[in-house]
Amino acid sequence: MASGDPQAATALRQDIIGMIPALRAFARALTRNNPSDADDLVQETLLKAIANAHRFEPGTSLRAWLFTILRNTYYTSMRVRRREVADETGDIVAGWSVAPAQEWALRGHEARRALEQLSDDQREVIVLVAVLGMSYEDAAVVCACATGTIKSRLNRARNRMLELLEADSIEEVFSGNEAPGTAVA
Repeated sequence: MASGDPQAATALRQDIIGMIPALRAFARALTRNNPSDADDLVQETLLKAIANAHRFEPGTSLRAWLFTILRNTYYTSMRVRRREVADETGDIVAGWSVAPAQEWALRGHEARRALEQLSDDQREVIVLVAVLGMSYEDAAVVCACATGTIKSRLNRARNRMLELLEADSIEEVFSGNEAPGTAVA
């Protein structure tokens, strides 16, 4: 960003503000849907981004830059904590969405449980690419790996999700016919 250009600084701040919902969604996935930790992570990410706005290179992906800051901040905090918080009571999973129709609620609950069982790398790539719609290239920047690695992680993550959901295809999971794990008589 051009040093001392108030219009560029204002535009960058507005673009960053526009990314907050996507950052929050990614933070919730990383923190295993702990709203408090996710909000803290987003806040710390925004503070770092604003403090380091002079390091952002115009013409590059602001989205990838912000997600990289968020991801690095998360892993730094995890190294400090060295432990995970288990969802013993189910409170974390319960806060994922507004209650849809009962059948969809069941399917959504099972999909969230399956997502939480994925490795961190797999959950990360599923959320970035499949949920947030990030390109493979931008996800590779965020995850600090090659585009091919993103593709293979995504493939393994999708296959693991299908295995956990006992389905042959994602269409089968959300086809609207029968609930996962039940048979039609």
